[in-house]
Amino acid sequence: METAHEGASGRLRALPTRLVNQVAILANRATDRALEPTGSRRYHYALLVTLDESGPLSQADLGRRTGIDRSDIVAAINDLTDRGFVNRTPDPADRRRNTITLTKAGATHLHDLDVRLEAAQSELLPGFTAAERANFVLTLTRILETHDRG
Repeated sequence: METAHEGASGRLRALPTRLVNQVAILANRATDRALEPTGSRRYHYALLVTLDESGPLSQADLGRRTGIDRSDIVAAINDLTDRGFVNRTPDPADRRRNTITLTKAGATHLHDLDVRLEAAQSELLPGFTAAERANFVLTLTRILETHDRG
């Protein structure tokens, strides 16, 4: 069976913008399939990882660090709080702000998500060696960092 990429003209196959878009579609599908049984989404994962790596943060800081819009972060934190994966408490230094903290159940859930997302990486990059995968990540990171500076 021929894939859309295989059937594309040489000019289409030479456009990085088109290729990145096609790969993003595959990546989103793999990620969604991996997370679907857990009831979590990409936003949930980003929030849990950030809390795990940074410790307790305000909702605003979480939004800045993850790039999640304010309206979306509130809904995601509400869901994670309802599921017992994070605690939201008033910041003692500024009662107008909430501090979000990862719970033990949240850390356990994050570990499950990590395992599932590792499988999604393998699904996206079948046959890639560890070095090829690292180079791919380095290339993508370079693109993002170049645009962040611009």
